[in-house]
Amino acid sequence: MHTSDWFLLIGLLMLTRGLAVSLLERLPFTSAILYLAVGLVLGPSVLNLFYFDPLKNAKWLEILAEVAALISLFSAGVKMPVPFSLRRWMPPIRLAWVSMTITVGLVAAFGFYVLGLPLGAGVLLGAILAPTDPVLATDVQSRHPGDNDRLRFTLTSEAGMNDGTAFPFVMLGLGLLGLHEIGELGWQWALREVLWATLGAILVGVACGAIVARIVWKLRGQQRKHDVLDDLVGLGMIAIVYGISLELKTWGFLAVFFAAVALRQTELNLATASGVKPEKLNADVAEPAAVENRKEDAPPPIVSAESLVFKEHLERLSELMLVFLLGGMLFVPFWNWRTVSLGLFLFFIARPLSVWLGMLGSKTSLRIRGIAGWFGVRGIGSMYYLMFAINHGLQEALAEDLAHLTLIVITMSILVHGVSVKPLMNRLWEPSEESASSEGKR
Repeated sequence: MHTSDWFLLIGLLMLTRGLAVSLLERLPFTSAILYLAVGLVLGPSVLNLFYFDPLKNAKWLEILAEVAALISLFSAGVKMPVPFSLRRWMPPIRLAWVSMTITVGLVAAFGFYVLGLPLGAGVLLGAILAPTDPVLATDVQSRHPGDNDRLRFTLTSEAGMNDGTAFPFVMLGLGLLGLHEIGELGWQWALREVLWATLGAILVGVACGAIVARIVWKLRGQQRKHDVLDDLVGLGMIAIVYGISLELKTWGFLAVFFAAVALRQTELNLATASGVKPEKLNADVAEPAAVENRKEDAPPPIVSAESLVFKEHLERLSELMLVFLLGGMLFVPFWNWRTVSLGLFLFFIARPLSVWLGMLGSKTSLRIRGIAGWFGVRGIGSMYYLMFAINHGLQEALAEDLAHLTLIVITMSILVHGVSVKPLMNRLWEPSEESASSEGKR
């Protein structure tokens, strides 16, 4: 395909998505399935008009997936309810740490004993596929700031955290393959990748988010005496937090998510201390009111709410591009017993079992456990970790094998979760009742 063809194709996809938004919302499946279908038809699986080689384009694809994940993590973080409550956060913390670790172990065992992968490759594959995705799972995630739906909060915060908590296992897998130093018996890995990189990321994120919130609040003041470009402030904070995290060898994904959480928490706390109600700041609505529609004496807008709409537009664009390219990476022979059995094992055994084990002893309702056990969407995060591993020296044969396995699992997730999310959520989930009861207990 020529450059002009790419512009025409991507432009047509974006135009169609923009014009048909109402129609797509009424369809019983997600829009990602449409992007995937176009990629599959035009790619080597059907018409073979183009082929996007994931190994040759790994560096470019890693950057694209990295940016998409960062924007999505910011969007997820600023939707978290205020104030922070350890009791409310405990279920997603269990999912992001305990359940994800169990998933890594189960997938690693499946890769080693069933697929015949080396142990290090099995651990790496588990780490690639264990985190749930904040980009492709929008239909089961928090819809706007202040969304107190218990299920959506749990799945959103889990996806926000486990995109960072999976990184230690990626490095462990690379270490077992001889591509990263983990120390004797893994002590160096435990200290550096698990303890420091994780705790450091949380500290960096919380500190930066709180500082930015205070700076903006100070500049604007309650009388809006200084204009601030919220979109650029949000993007700038993402870049700075991620850059600091990389310099300090901490997990940048985790830092960006917690920076967004701290930004929103701090802004609303400052507003409350000043006697401003959150609803007057557009902090608990799906979209902030247009600037021209605000009264002159209205309180100043806040970055976490104002920049969210722009970030969600970028999120949709990245979803369109990456899922379309995914379709163009697949050949029909990729669908075989190894790739399909891995996907079935992950969706029907590893994910549900890890959620139930991770939630043992908690007061989380059976309905939330059951639905969370099914909606563990795999997507852009897994694509990023795959490209990250390839760019860190995987042997070509192993890289190709892991690519086939990962890409088919992501494709299966888009399909099976994409066709089931709307019917199941409409049939099994009553957010008003569940959320009301859960809020009343806090």
